Amino acid sequence: QVQLVESGGGLVQPGGSLRLSCVVSGSIFSIDAMSWYRQAPGKQRELVAEITVDGTTNYADSVKGRFTISRDDAEDKGYLQMNSLKAEDTAVYLCSASVVDLGSYYPSDYWGQGTQVTVSS
Repeated sequence: QVQLVESGGGLVQPGGSLRLSCVVSGSIFSIDAMSWYRQAPGKQRELVAEITVDGTTNYADSVKGRFTISRDDAEDKGYLQMNSLKAEDTAVYLCSASVVDLGSYYPSDYWGQGTQVTVSS
């Protein structure tokens, strides 16, 4: 059993900042990549940022320079620092992780339920 829980979403004014957290729990053997996705009403799910076990990061062009993804392997946590937020950043943000659970040989992808981020004045 592996589960992900996001937190840190909320209402923020344009230009503001939020930090999202993702806690991975359960029968974890190791965590490979961690990613943040977002989905706004009427739009397809979008990959926002991802980070490998080695710390290599990748960002969507729309958030590059404003968002920073990080991870704390000692705590099985991932973070998404969001600065200079825009109205178009409004979406449900979901954390995803590639996890090798206990008793498995290969990783599987797990998803959190999401946290709402609303950017509005």
